[in-house]
Amino acid sequence: MTTESRKLLPLRIINSVAPIRIADNGGWTDTWFARHGKVFNIGVYPYAEVQIEVFPYSGDKERIIVQAENYGERFEVVPRSVGWDRHPLLEAAIEYMRVPRDISVQVTIFSEAPAGASTGTSAAVTVALIGALDRLTAGRMTPHEVAYAAHHVEMNMLGLQCGIQDQLCSAFGGINYIEMHDFPRAVVSQIQVSNTIWWELERRLVLIYLGKSHSSSDVHKRVIRELEEEGPGSARLEALRKTAEKSRDAVYAGDFAALGRAMIENTEAQRNLQPGLIGEDAGRIIEIARAHGALGWKVNGAGGEGGSVTLLAGDLSYAKRKMIGDIESSESRYRTIPIYLSRFGVRTWERFSGEGTR
Repeated sequence: MTTESRKLLPLRIINSVAPIRIADNGGWTDTWFARHGKVFNIGVYPYAEVQIEVFPYSGDKERIIVQAENYGERFEVVPRSVGWDRHPLLEAAIEYMRVPRDISVQVTIFSEAPAGASTGTSAAVTVALIGALDRLTAGRMTPHEVAYAAHHVEMNMLGLQCGIQDQLCSAFGGINYIEMHDFPRAVVSQIQVSNTIWWELERRLVLIYLGKSHSSSDVHKRVIRELEEEGPGSARLEALRKTAEKSRDAVYAGDFAALGRAMIENTEAQRNLQPGLIGEDAGRIIEIARAHGALGWKVNGAGGEGGSVTLLAGDLSYAKRKMIGDIESSESRYRTIPIYLSRFGVRTWERFSGEGTR
Protein backbone atom coordinates (compact mmCIF):
# COMPACT_ATOMS: atom_id res chain seq x y z
CA MET A 1 0.00 0.00 0.00
CA THR A 2 1.81 3.15 -1.19
CA THR A 3 1.46 6.65 0.24
CA GLU A 4 -0.47 7.64 -2.87
CA SER A 5 -2.96 4.77 -2.60
CA ARG A 6 -3.56 5.49 1.08
CA LYS A 7 -4.86 8.92 0.09
CA LEU A 8 -7.69 7.24 -1.78
CA LEU A 9 -10.98 6.76 0.00
CA PRO A 10 -11.35 3.17 1.18
CA LEU A 11 -13.88 0.97 -0.59
CA ARG A 12 -15.20 -0.13 2.78
CA ILE A 13 -14.64 0.65 6.45
CA ILE A 14 -15.28 -2.31 8.76
CA ASN A 15 -15.75 -1.74 12.49
CA SER A 16 -15.68 -4.27 15.29
CA VAL A 17 -15.82 -4.05 19.09
CA ALA A 18 -15.68 -6.74 21.79
CA PRO A 19 -15.93 -6.51 25.60
CA ILE A 20 -13.34 -7.50 28.18
CA ARG A 21 -14.05 -9.88 31.10
CA ILE A 22 -14.16 -9.48 34.89
CA ALA A 23 -15.16 -11.51 37.96
CA ASP A 24 -14.29 -14.88 36.48
CA ASN A 25 -15.37 -17.20 39.28
CA GLY A 26 -14.37 -20.74 38.35
CA GLY A 27 -11.38 -19.64 36.31
CA TRP A 28 -8.60 -22.23 36.03
CA THR A 29 -11.26 -24.91 35.34
CA ASP A 30 -11.66 -23.93 31.66
CA THR A 31 -8.23 -25.34 30.81
CA TRP A 32 -6.77 -28.39 29.09
CA PHE A 33 -5.56 -29.89 32.37
CA ALA A 34 -8.97 -29.44 34.06
CA ARG A 35 -10.66 -31.16 31.09
CA HIS A 36 -14.09 -29.98 32.25
CA GLY A 37 -15.09 -26.83 34.05
CA LYS A 38 -17.66 -24.30 35.18
CA VAL A 39 -17.03 -20.57 34.96
CA PHE A 40 -19.10 -17.50 35.77
CA ASN A 41 -17.94 -14.24 34.24
CA ILE A 42 -19.16 -10.80 33.20
CA GLY A 43 -18.46 -8.98 29.95
CA VAL A 44 -17.88 -5.25 30.39
CA TYR A 45 -16.83 -2.14 28.53
CA PRO A 46 -14.27 -0.61 27.88
CA TYR A 47 -14.04 -2.76 24.80
CA ALA A 48 -11.36 -3.65 22.31
CA GLU A 49 -11.88 -1.80 19.01
CA VAL A 50 -10.80 -2.77 15.50
CA GLN A 51 -11.28 -0.77 12.30
CA ILE A 52 -10.32 -2.06 8.86
CA GLU A 53 -9.95 0.24 5.85
CA VAL A 54 -10.29 -1.79 2.66
CA PHE A 55 -8.62 -0.67 -0.59
CA PRO A 56 -8.20 -2.32 -3.99
CA TYR A 57 -4.83 -4.05 -4.25
CA SER A 58 -2.68 -2.81 -7.13
CA GLY A 59 0.42 -4.91 -6.54
CA ASP A 60 2.11 -2.54 -4.10
CA LYS A 61 4.56 -4.01 -1.62
CA GLU A 62 2.56 -3.30 1.51
CA ARG A 63 -0.74 -5.22 1.27
CA ILE A 64 -1.59 -5.63 4.98
CA ILE A 65 -0.74 -2.85 7.42
CA VAL A 66 -1.46 -2.94 11.17
CA GLN A 67 -1.59 0.12 13.39
CA ALA A 68 -1.31 -0.94 17.04
CA GLU A 69 -2.48 2.40 18.34
CA ASN A 70 -1.86 1.73 22.05
CA TYR A 71 1.79 0.98 21.30
CA GLY A 72 2.31 3.74 18.73
CA GLU A 73 3.41 1.13 16.19
CA ARG A 74 2.68 0.69 12.52
CA PHE A 75 3.98 -2.34 10.62
CA GLU A 76 3.43 -4.61 7.65
CA VAL A 77 2.12 -8.16 8.05
CA VAL A 78 3.29 -10.67 5.46
CA PRO A 79 0.98 -13.72 5.35
CA ARG A 80 2.45 -17.23 5.42
CA SER A 81 5.76 -15.98 6.78
CA VAL A 82 7.72 -18.08 9.25
CA GLY A 83 6.98 -16.87 12.76
CA TRP A 84 5.78 -13.48 13.96
CA ASP A 85 7.98 -10.92 15.63
CA ARG A 86 6.06 -7.65 16.17
CA HIS A 87 2.70 -8.48 17.75
CA PRO A 88 2.37 -12.27 17.33
CA LEU A 89 -1.28 -12.41 18.44
CA LEU A 90 -2.35 -9.90 15.79
CA GLU A 91 -0.15 -11.38 13.09
CA ALA A 92 -1.27 -14.95 13.77
CA ALA A 93 -4.96 -13.95 13.73
CA ILE A 94 -4.49 -12.26 10.35
CA GLU A 95 -2.67 -15.33 9.06
CA TYR A 96 -5.51 -17.57 10.26
CA MET A 97 -8.24 -15.50 8.61
CA ARG A 98 -6.56 -15.25 5.16
CA VAL A 99 -7.09 -11.74 3.80
CA PRO A 100 -8.28 -12.01 0.16
CA ARG A 101 -5.50 -11.30 -2.34
CA ASP A 102 -7.43 -8.77 -4.40
CA ILE A 103 -7.60 -6.19 -1.60
CA SER A 104 -5.22 -4.31 0.66
CA VAL A 105 -6.14 -3.38 4.21
CA GLN A 106 -5.10 -1.08 6.99
CA VAL A 107 -6.08 -2.52 10.39
CA THR A 108 -6.20 -0.16 13.37
CA ILE A 109 -6.46 -1.69 16.84
CA PHE A 110 -7.16 0.18 20.07
CA SER A 111 -8.32 -0.57 23.61
CA GLU A 112 -8.89 1.67 26.60
CA ALA A 113 -8.35 -1.36 28.87
CA PRO A 114 -4.66 -1.64 29.78
CA ALA A 115 -2.76 -4.66 28.51
CA GLY A 116 -1.92 -7.17 31.21
CA ALA A 117 -4.87 -6.23 33.44
CA SER A 118 -5.99 -9.87 33.72
CA THR A 119 -9.33 -8.92 32.17
CA GLY A 120 -9.03 -10.92 28.96
CA THR A 121 -7.94 -7.90 26.91
CA SER A 122 -5.86 -9.99 24.51
CA ALA A 123 -8.82 -12.31 23.93
CA ALA A 124 -11.10 -9.31 23.32
CA VAL A 125 -8.65 -7.88 20.78
CA THR A 126 -8.40 -11.22 18.98
CA VAL A 127 -12.17 -11.73 18.98
CA ALA A 128 -12.76 -8.22 17.63
CA LEU A 129 -10.05 -8.67 14.98
CA ILE A 130 -11.39 -12.04 13.81
CA GLY A 131 -14.93 -10.66 13.78
CA ALA A 132 -13.83 -7.77 11.56
CA LEU A 133 -11.73 -9.95 9.25
CA ASP A 134 -14.68 -12.31 8.89
CA ARG A 135 -16.49 -9.58 6.95
CA LEU A 136 -13.88 -9.71 4.19
CA THR A 137 -15.18 -13.06 2.93
CA ALA A 138 -18.58 -14.61 2.23
CA GLY A 139 -20.58 -16.04 5.13
CA ARG A 140 -20.52 -15.13 8.80
CA MET A 141 -19.01 -16.92 11.77
CA THR A 142 -21.20 -17.51 14.82
CA PRO A 143 -20.07 -16.17 18.23
CA HIS A 144 -18.98 -19.69 19.18
CA GLU A 145 -16.93 -19.98 15.99
CA VAL A 146 -15.28 -16.61 16.56
CA ALA A 147 -14.39 -17.61 20.14
CA TYR A 148 -12.94 -20.97 19.09
CA ALA A 149 -10.94 -19.33 16.29
CA ALA A 150 -9.48 -16.80 18.73
CA HIS A 151 -8.65 -19.60 21.16
CA HIS A 152 -7.01 -21.63 18.37
CA VAL A 153 -4.80 -18.69 17.45
CA GLU A 154 -3.61 -18.18 21.02
CA MET A 155 -3.18 -21.80 22.10
CA ASN A 156 -2.37 -23.77 18.95
CA MET A 157 -0.68 -21.24 16.68
CA LEU A 158 1.25 -19.42 19.41
CA GLY A 159 1.56 -22.27 21.91
CA LEU A 160 0.35 -20.22 24.90
CA GLN A 161 -1.38 -21.53 28.03
CA CYS A 162 -4.97 -20.50 27.44
CA GLY A 163 -8.41 -21.37 28.76
CA ILE A 164 -11.56 -20.78 26.73
CA GLN A 165 -13.63 -18.53 29.02
CA ASP A 166 -12.13 -15.19 27.94
CA GLN A 167 -12.85 -15.72 24.25
CA LEU A 168 -16.39 -16.93 24.96
CA CYS A 169 -17.16 -13.97 27.22
CA SER A 170 -15.85 -11.54 24.63
CA ALA A 171 -17.82 -13.19 21.83
CA PHE A 172 -21.10 -13.37 23.75
CA GLY A 173 -20.92 -10.45 26.20
CA GLY A 174 -23.31 -10.09 29.11
CA ILE A 175 -23.33 -12.22 32.26
CA ASN A 176 -22.36 -15.82 31.52
CA TYR A 177 -22.40 -19.27 33.05
CA ILE A 178 -20.07 -21.44 30.99
CA GLU A 179 -19.99 -25.22 31.22
CA MET A 180 -16.99 -26.78 29.53
CA HIS A 181 -17.81 -30.46 29.05
CA ASP A 182 -14.64 -31.49 27.16
CA PHE A 183 -11.88 -28.96 26.61
CA PRO A 184 -12.28 -26.69 24.74
CA ARG A 185 -15.92 -27.45 23.90
CA ALA A 186 -18.30 -25.47 26.07
CA VAL A 187 -21.90 -24.35 26.36
CA VAL A 188 -22.60 -20.70 27.17
CA SER A 189 -25.76 -19.91 29.16
CA GLN A 190 -26.34 -16.17 29.30
CA ILE A 191 -27.92 -15.08 32.56
CA GLN A 192 -30.99 -13.00 31.84
CA VAL A 193 -32.11 -10.77 34.72
CA SER A 194 -34.40 -7.79 35.19
CA ASN A 195 -33.11 -4.30 34.46
CA THR A 196 -33.21 -3.58 38.20
CA ILE A 197 -30.76 -6.41 38.97
CA TRP A 198 -28.62 -5.52 35.94
CA TRP A 199 -28.38 -1.85 36.91
CA GLU A 200 -27.73 -2.60 40.56
CA LEU A 201 -24.97 -5.08 39.73
CA GLU A 202 -23.41 -2.51 37.39
CA ARG A 203 -23.60 0.15 40.12
CA ARG A 204 -21.85 -2.07 42.66
CA LEU A 205 -19.00 -3.41 40.52
CA VAL A 206 -15.59 -1.71 40.73
CA LEU A 207 -12.51 -2.62 38.68
CA ILE A 208 -9.15 -1.66 40.19
CA TYR A 209 -6.02 -1.86 38.02
CA LEU A 210 -2.89 -2.54 40.07
CA GLY A 211 -0.72 -0.36 37.86
CA LYS A 212 1.48 -3.09 36.44
CA SER A 213 0.89 -5.79 33.87
CA HIS A 214 0.22 -9.36 34.80
CA SER A 215 2.34 -11.97 33.09
CA SER A 216 2.75 -15.72 33.35
CA SER A 217 5.34 -16.74 35.91
CA ASP A 218 6.99 -19.69 37.59
CA VAL A 219 4.09 -19.66 40.06
CA HIS A 220 1.60 -20.32 37.28
CA LYS A 221 3.79 -23.05 35.80
CA ARG A 222 3.99 -24.73 39.20
CA VAL A 223 0.20 -24.60 39.63
CA ILE A 224 -0.35 -26.09 36.17
CA ARG A 225 2.13 -28.88 36.87
CA GLU A 226 0.45 -29.74 40.19
CA LEU A 227 -3.08 -29.65 38.77
CA GLU A 228 -2.03 -31.79 35.82
CA GLU A 229 -0.74 -34.38 38.28
CA GLU A 230 -3.92 -34.22 40.38
CA GLY A 231 -6.12 -34.65 37.31
CA PRO A 232 -9.61 -33.31 36.42
CA GLY A 233 -11.04 -34.62 39.72
CA SER A 234 -8.74 -32.43 41.81
CA ALA A 235 -10.50 -31.19 44.95
CA ARG A 236 -8.90 -27.78 44.40
CA LEU A 237 -10.41 -27.53 40.92
CA GLU A 238 -13.78 -28.69 42.21
CA ALA A 239 -13.77 -25.91 44.81
CA LEU A 240 -13.38 -23.40 41.99
CA ARG A 241 -16.15 -24.97 39.89
CA LYS A 242 -18.60 -24.63 42.80
CA THR A 243 -18.07 -20.86 42.99
CA ALA A 244 -19.33 -20.52 39.41
CA GLU A 245 -22.59 -22.30 40.29
CA LYS A 246 -23.05 -20.16 43.41
CA SER A 247 -22.43 -16.98 41.41
CA ARG A 248 -24.99 -17.94 38.77
CA ASP A 249 -27.65 -18.67 41.39
CA ALA A 250 -26.89 -15.47 43.30
CA VAL A 251 -27.30 -13.25 40.22
CA TYR A 252 -30.56 -14.91 39.22
CA ALA A 253 -31.86 -14.24 42.73
CA GLY A 254 -30.50 -10.70 42.85
CA ASP A 255 -28.68 -11.73 46.04
CA PHE A 256 -25.57 -9.54 46.02
CA ALA A 257 -24.39 -10.71 49.43
CA ALA A 258 -24.33 -14.29 48.09
CA LEU A 259 -22.48 -13.16 44.96
CA GLY A 260 -19.91 -11.40 47.15
CA ARG A 261 -19.41 -14.56 49.21
CA ALA A 262 -18.84 -16.58 46.03
CA MET A 263 -16.24 -14.04 44.86
CA ILE A 264 -14.39 -14.25 48.17
CA GLU A 265 -14.61 -18.05 48.16
CA ASN A 266 -13.11 -18.12 44.68
CA THR A 267 -10.27 -15.80 45.66
CA GLU A 268 -9.47 -18.05 48.64
CA ALA A 269 -9.61 -21.09 46.34
CA GLN A 270 -7.07 -19.31 44.11
CA ARG A 271 -4.91 -18.75 47.18
CA ASN A 272 -5.20 -22.48 47.92
CA LEU A 273 -3.72 -23.23 44.50
CA GLN A 274 -0.69 -21.13 45.40
CA PRO A 275 -0.46 -18.27 47.93
CA GLY A 276 1.46 -16.26 45.35
CA LEU A 277 -1.64 -16.04 43.13
CA ILE A 278 -2.96 -13.37 45.51
CA GLY A 279 -0.24 -10.77 45.15
CA GLU A 280 0.79 -8.15 47.68
CA ASP A 281 -0.98 -5.33 45.83
CA ALA A 282 -4.19 -7.33 45.51
CA GLY A 283 -4.02 -8.15 49.22
CA ARG A 284 -3.71 -4.48 50.11
CA ILE A 285 -6.73 -3.56 48.01
CA ILE A 286 -8.76 -6.39 49.50
CA GLU A 287 -8.04 -5.16 53.04
CA ILE A 288 -9.14 -1.62 52.18
CA ALA A 289 -12.28 -2.97 50.52
CA ARG A 290 -13.03 -5.13 53.56
CA ALA A 291 -12.66 -2.13 55.87
CA HIS A 292 -15.20 -0.25 53.74
CA GLY A 293 -17.78 -3.02 53.91
CA ALA A 294 -17.40 -4.37 50.38
CA LEU A 295 -19.44 -7.52 49.86
CA GLY A 296 -16.87 -9.32 47.74
CA TRP A 297 -13.59 -9.28 45.83
CA LYS A 298 -12.09 -11.34 43.05
CA VAL A 299 -8.50 -11.29 41.83
CA ASN A 300 -9.14 -11.31 38.10
CA GLY A 301 -7.80 -14.01 35.82
CA ALA A 302 -5.23 -16.51 37.00
CA GLY A 303 -3.90 -14.23 39.72
CA GLY A 304 -0.31 -13.43 40.61
CA GLU A 305 1.57 -10.14 40.68
CA GLY A 306 0.06 -7.30 38.69
CA GLY A 307 -3.31 -7.37 36.97
CA SER A 308 -6.52 -6.20 38.59
CA VAL A 309 -9.16 -6.87 41.23
CA THR A 310 -12.94 -6.74 40.89
CA LEU A 311 -14.80 -5.44 43.94
CA LEU A 312 -18.51 -5.72 44.77
CA ALA A 313 -19.55 -2.69 46.80
CA GLY A 314 -22.33 -2.46 49.36
CA ASP A 315 -25.62 -0.58 49.30
CA LEU A 316 -24.43 3.02 49.48
CA SER A 317 -22.86 4.76 46.51
CA TYR A 318 -21.06 7.37 48.59
CA ALA A 319 -19.41 4.57 50.58
CA LYS A 320 -18.27 3.01 47.31
CA ARG A 321 -16.75 6.32 46.21
CA LYS A 322 -14.98 6.70 49.57
CA MET A 323 -13.58 3.17 49.18
CA ILE A 324 -12.28 3.97 45.70
CA GLY A 325 -10.73 7.20 46.94
CA ASP A 326 -8.92 5.43 49.77
CA ILE A 327 -7.65 2.72 47.43
CA GLU A 328 -6.29 5.17 44.87
CA SER A 329 -4.69 7.38 47.55
CA SER A 330 -2.98 4.37 49.17
CA GLU A 331 -0.71 3.84 46.14
CA SER A 332 -0.22 6.09 43.11
CA ARG A 333 -0.18 3.09 40.75
CA TYR A 334 -3.71 1.97 41.65
CA ARG A 335 -6.49 3.33 39.49
CA THR A 336 -10.14 2.63 38.86
CA ILE A 337 -11.14 1.62 35.34
CA PRO A 338 -14.75 2.77 34.68
CA ILE A 339 -16.82 -0.20 33.53
CA TYR A 340 -20.30 -0.83 32.16
CA LEU A 341 -21.94 -4.20 31.68
CA SER A 342 -22.05 -5.17 28.02
CA ARG A 343 -25.41 -6.33 26.71
CA PHE A 344 -23.69 -7.55 23.53
CA GLY A 345 -20.60 -9.54 22.66
CA VAL A 346 -18.57 -8.96 19.52
CA ARG A 347 -20.30 -6.50 17.17
CA THR A 348 -19.34 -5.74 13.58
CA TRP A 349 -20.70 -3.26 11.06
CA GLU A 350 -19.39 -1.45 8.01
CA ARG A 351 -19.74 1.43 5.62
CA PHE A 352 -19.29 1.29 1.87
CA SER A 353 -18.07 4.24 -0.20
CA GLY A 354 -21.07 6.28 -1.27
CA GLU A 355 -23.49 4.05 0.63
CA GLY A 356 -24.92 3.73 4.11
CA THR A 357 -24.03 1.56 7.07
CA ARG A 358 -24.62 -2.21 7.07
